Amino acid sequence: MLELFAGNLANAVLHRLLEKAIDDENISNKYIKEINNSWELSKRYREKINPIDRPLPSEDIELLKKKIIQKVQAEVQIRVSHGYKNLNANMIEISVEEALKELIVT
Repeated sequence: MLELFAGNLANAVLHRLLEKAIDDENISNKYIKEINNSWELSKRYREKINPIDRPLPSEDIELLKKKIIQKVQAEVQIRVSHGYKNLNANMIEISVEEALKELIVT
């Protein structure tokens, strides 16, 4: 369950970064749809892990944070190698932390 949560949240964070890096409205709209889809899946998995009103255990939080950051970093590197421009890799960790806070993980 944690893997599914981490994978969907990483995808949502990645597409948030991609959406910010693009000027084309048509492509941006596709990224927004992907963000929303992955975000909703992340929320559902989060609710199944433990009660939504309580944060996860600290050891799970650190493991999740590390996995999500690694997944996003790897995908950003792939995208950059394929010619994507304006991706701000410096925002990965901050974006992951914000997403985890939004889902009451931390």
